[in-house]
Amino acid sequence: MNRYYSNGKLLLTGEYIVLDGAISLAVPTRYGQDLIVGQLKESSLIWESYDASGNCWFQAEFRMSDLRIVSETFNSETDNSKETLATTLQKILLEAKSMNPNFLNDTFGYHIKTNLDFHRNWGLGTSSTLINNIASWAEVDAFQLLNNSFGGSGYDIACAQNDIAILYQLKDQKPIVKPIEFNPNFSDQLFFVHLNVKQNSRSGIKKYREFNKDKKNVIHDISMITHEMIGCDRLPEFERMLKEHEQIISKIIENKPIQELVFKDYFGQTKSLGAWGGDFILATGNQETPIYFKDKGFEIVIPYNEMIL
Repeated sequence: MNRYYSNGKLLLTGEYIVLDGAISLAVPTRYGQDLIVGQLKESSLIWESYDASGNCWFQAEFRMSDLRIVSETFNSETDNSKETLATTLQKILLEAKSMNPNFLNDTFGYHIKTNLDFHRNWGLGTSSTLINNIASWAEVDAFQLLNNSFGGSGYDIACAQNDIAILYQLKDQKPIVKPIEFNPNFSDQLFFVHLNVKQNSRSGIKKYREFNKDKKNVIHDISMITHEMIGCDRLPEFERMLKEHEQIISKIIENKPIQELVFKDYFGQTKSLGAWGGDFILATGNQETPIYFKDKGFEIVIPYNEMIL
């Protein structure tokens, strides 16, 4: 029996614009997903996925010879994507097999279990941790497997593979990953707040792609903010950078910053992370921060040091 584990991810700077080469700051989370590989005598691949509560939310069986879907179940309040989920998994496995013909080329079968230790709607990388784990199991390049399946910038794969913060950049469409020390001395005044929405990053990227003006200045400005953030040791300066970053992205995707829309009366500074409109935001604040957000109906408020590795 083999076990593979990948870290979840959060992108602190460079959302959207990371796709076009901006230097971005990303951090791996204490939450992630594992993949446990066991063998079967039968020539089948049985897959079971478990959520953070230990409930099996997805099951599928594939024929080993060609990975044809034999059966599938998907437990969800909105049980509307059975075929899509099993077919997507099938495509990832087939792609991994095409990259390494020795993968799944066995006379025996497999029993696979995946276990999330974060809630599926948190947006911390259910797909990226899965792809990185499959790539480790198949002994193939995870960035290439991502590119050939889901697509995206790949910063989430880099977080899955690193236990400290990283600077991430796409250069000539190739990932450049630089592990760095990022331990702000005001980390006890930083919080992650979940907006009760699971955002579809693909729709956010589609909106960003509609911005067809020259992005050179934007790429430069976001990269500069990233570098300034790393060396920042004063919270007011950090808050200024968060606000400046929000204003830059706001103009590109033509969406108002979350603070203008929902948290106008908040005493700290907030910043959207990843695809705007859902998942987590970063908030500066103090001991009153959890109370403020919970009073507004946002129950999940996680201190920075409890979220980040």
